[in-house]
Amino acid sequence: MEKKIITISREFGSGGRTIGHLVAEKLGIPFYDKELVEHIALESGFAPKYVEEHGEHSPGGSIFSYAFAHQSVPGVMNGLSTADFLWNVQCSVILQLAEKGPCVIVGRNADYILKDREDTLHAFIHASKEFRADRIVRLYGESEKSPETRLAEKDKRRKVNYHHYTGRTWGMSQNYDISLDSSVLGVEQCADILVSLMNVEK
Repeated sequence: MEKKIITISREFGSGGRTIGHLVAEKLGIPFYDKELVEHIALESGFAPKYVEEHGEHSPGGSIFSYAFAHQSVPGVMNGLSTADFLWNVQCSVILQLAEKGPCVIVGRNADYILKDREDTLHAFIHASKEFRADRIVRLYGESEKSPETRLAEKDKRRKVNYHHYTGRTWGMSQNYDISLDSSVLGVEQCADILVSLMNVEK
């Protein structure tokens, strides 16, 4: 089956977003990252900043964080918690965007949401801790927390969110078609490898 859609899951600081943008540019197809957040915000009624923070991150670093956060309100959002309501909207938006045609979708558990589409390539981007720590400081600046702590916290919340809604282990190779180490291959080469696996007509 030809691959026309690509989902990119990534470790924080690995360059997955940049790689996804490069792939979309090289193939001349839509790129959904911030744009995806805007779509979900419009459909859900939540602020884009809220969607960006909670759409792929758990409320806390524990697997129990969902049990104590965002309790449901009768008569509001079909009785769903805000987290579950956001998840349902996110699924709907991603499925709709995939139906429109070839595209690159970054994050938001899109690999799981589109797991039944045979025309979709699922990629996971990872990198060494040193590479990622250096990259987030260069891109986002210093903070009161060390780069290593920021990496660990962000990835843990992403992992908890993924497991909560998919029942799968985030980053496990069996969940993806290809896994690339951007600290070894470089961002540009990772993009070129993914482009070579796609069958999108320019």
